[in-house]
Amino acid sequence: MEDMALEMDQADGDGEPDRITWGNVLYSFVESEEAKALIASLPDLGNAGLAWERPLERFTVIMSNYQDQPHLLDPHLDSLLELLLPFVRDGDKEPRLCNLACRFLHIISKVRGPKAFVRRFPHEVGDVVPVLELLEQQNPADLESWQVHYILLLWLCMLVLVPFDLARFDAARPGPETPDGAHPTLMDRILNVAKLYVLQLDVSSYAASILISRFVTRPDVQKLRSPQFLDWIIEQLHHEMPSNSEFTIKHQFHAKNLLYTLALIFKHGKREDVLPYASTVLHRLKDLHFEASLNIALRKTHSKLFQWLGLSFLKPHLAPWRYQRGSRCLLDNLRSTSKELVVGATYPEPQEEDYEEVPEDVEEVIERLLLGLKDKDTDVRWSAAKGIGRVTGRLPKQLADEVVESVLEYFSAGESSTTWHGVLIAFAEFARRGLLLPSRLPDVVPHLCKALLYEEQFRMSRVSNQVRDATCYVCWAFARAYDPKDLQPFVNEIARGLVIAALFDRQLNCRRAASAAFQENVGRQGTFPHGIDLVTSLDYFAAATITNNYLNISVYVAGFPEYTFPIIDHLVEKKMIHLDSAICRLASKALHNLTPKAPTYMADVSKFVHQVGRSLSL
Repeated sequence: MEDMALEMDQADGDGEPDRITWGNVLYSFVESEEAKALIASLPDLGNAGLAWERPLERFTVIMSNYQDQPHLLDPHLDSLLELLLPFVRDGDKEPRLCNLACRFLHIISKVRGPKAFVRRFPHEVGDVVPVLELLEQQNPADLESWQVHYILLLWLCMLVLVPFDLARFDAARPGPETPDGAHPTLMDRILNVAKLYVLQLDVSSYAASILISRFVTRPDVQKLRSPQFLDWIIEQLHHEMPSNSEFTIKHQFHAKNLLYTLALIFKHGKREDVLPYASTVLHRLKDLHFEASLNIALRKTHSKLFQWLGLSFLKPHLAPWRYQRGSRCLLDNLRSTSKELVVGATYPEPQEEDYEEVPEDVEEVIERLLLGLKDKDTDVRWSAAKGIGRVTGRLPKQLADEVVESVLEYFSAGESSTTWHGVLIAFAEFARRGLLLPSRLPDVVPHLCKALLYEEQFRMSRVSNQVRDATCYVCWAFARAYDPKDLQPFVNEIARGLVIAALFDRQLNCRRAASAAFQENVGRQGTFPHGIDLVTSLDYFAAATITNNYLNISVYVAGFPEYTFPIIDHLVEKKMIHLDSAICRLASKALHNLTPKAPTYMADVSKFVHQVGRSLSL
């Protein structure tokens, strides 16, 4: 384990100290033996009152050390499960011990992540019915046993994937008798218990959603139960969305869980299986207007569902018209100068498009996702941007260009900063997926240069900071997406914007984002003016201290003629009149230091500043 700490105490523009800290870096699960010893002590703690709290607390502390590096647990997950699952299997005999083992399992799942953790569960045929029976014995309303419900549902997520006809289980071990004397099939029992838990308000609803999506997309279940189950979900959603204003938190959680379940079904199901239901689900949901809810998670899940509905309408394939940079060599890029373009890229011949007719429902999906770009919450905008990128990648070239045009129209002075942020991350998705063709760059790059300096008038906004940060992400994506010859006409504009942002942006994260984007372009494009000379001065650590940026590094950068006048103009036009007085003072000092770099130009600037000052005083 390596401990390193570097602190920079010089104040940032907002008056807060800049700190760079390298915390604990781990190389292996060093407490594995201690963790196994704690698990081995469970039989002695099962009936010892509250004595189990201390070992559980210690186990929690051990696992918490690996939240930043959960992959280090992977070599030990199987052995931990082998120690804990026997207690779960005997849950009907030792319920207290089962509860305690599930608490340990939940801690592991929380640190490693349920998606990676669930794959480690055994999927033996003999466990299917016992695990289901143990889950049926649980009381969903028991708040002391929610970890048991969660772990059993996760385990069942793996068990329902066994490649055997479920009817064989009914013949070998019939289910409990119902009041009318019938024995429900295993298929119905699993669906009934999943319905019960998907409407819970704890984390077990998440596991139930995964269970449902995996189970109803099985070929045998899909044919017999999928239509009825989808109808049940739609009916529940209409029931949870009352016509009056009594849309309580409970209703919101139920609606979110059901929408998430639908999204997973359309995500994991085969297209030919879910396509017959996609249009019906879309039309029955669009009038519920979940996108107007105040619940962020509900709006985000609603966006995800429409994304996967849209993808189910379109044949999965890579768009033949997409931009492909081809093979490239980073070493060749670094060897090239600002006037030499890399010639090692290869371009495949465009293939002839072969598309099915695009259904009208796709237009409704795209419209909902475009509205999601304007959402007031960042998570919803990100979800909508990724959805638009995925759907556009399956459209014919002409329709995809119309989507890009629709997103471009959101770049207007009248749109809010949240809309600008959503549009920028959408363009980053387009570029990353090869959907933003070079012919569109003249329309996009001017907006990027404007967004790099974006500030809401009369106030300093958190979303304004996000706009500039997202713009740096777009520039970073451009560096990876485009061949140097396609980006060459815009290199000077992008380079100037990134240099100014890396030097003078008020926010530390924006300066570092601009620095990273600049370095990525220097390495992959090889055409940025004086890129190699500047990349060491505008690195991650140099961006940390804004005072040093204004007073020292800016003077060095201004020594290159391509950046001299843009730096001076930016300080005069933007930073001298900034809302933050500390930034104004730094800009004044920076202009003083820059005077030797362009004395004649600075004399004209001084006269201009003097005239503006006199007019303001009048």
